[in-house]
Amino acid sequence: MFDNIFASFGVKDIIDVLSVSLLLFYLYKLMRRTGSLNMFIGILVFIFVWMIVSQVLKMQLLGAVMDKLVDVGVIAIIVLFADDIRHFFRDIGTSTRTRKLFRWLIRRHHADGDTSKWEPIIRACESMSHRKEGALIVLGQNDELHDVIASGEEVNANLNQLLIENIFFKNSPLHDGAMIITGERIEAAACILPLSQSESLPKEFGLRHRSAMGISEKTNAVAIVVSEETGRISVFHKGSFQRNLSANSLTAYLAENVR
Repeated sequence: MFDNIFASFGVKDIIDVLSVSLLLFYLYKLMRRTGSLNMFIGILVFIFVWMIVSQVLKMQLLGAVMDKLVDVGVIAIIVLFADDIRHFFRDIGTSTRTRKLFRWLIRRHHADGDTSKWEPIIRACESMSHRKEGALIVLGQNDELHDVIASGEEVNANLNQLLIENIFFKNSPLHDGAMIITGERIEAAACILPLSQSESLPKEFGLRHRSAMGISEKTNAVAIVVSEETGRISVFHKGSFQRNLSANSLTAYLAENVR
């Protein structure tokens, strides 16, 4: 029996198995990042039972009922996880590997990003880090922060180091909340961000860090946090983070992840 199975197992079957495994792996990462891992495990268990009932045991009545549940369940999952699914496909489209593959296919090469435009942000973060002034700066991409911008106070100014530092000065009325920057302009300050429920965040991370993780989970934005307690600089993007960044490492990070 097994000899016949392996004899008919070709390259196409290997690709099929690897593709399904990769899809399940990315779904696992997505569910874990959004705090829905238990639901993901429950879905896998249901699919396994459904396959046993329908394909192995050939139980027609129960199999038909479960078939209908699967049809309805797919629609329910799309509705429940619409934001996460959109974020999943955006991650694929904006990932470094995808961009490299696309450039290879069309045989185009883009020049390295210009990091000079981020100089006011980097210098402001470095200065606030030395003084241990808390800050939360969000660099928006793809025009996806309209609702967040509307939750704060409009600034609409060119990037300026002193302006950034003055906004996050402890006695400033705008120092709480997030500053939103798109392109080379400061759009708004004191904006409200969604809080992440991720269990991967260290316990010492505060409200600013959870807000930065929250916006990185739901959008393609890059969030920079200067800790008020330690002065350390952290960055958040696509549901992951890096901490204790220097000015040089922050520059390199922005050059690679912000367009």
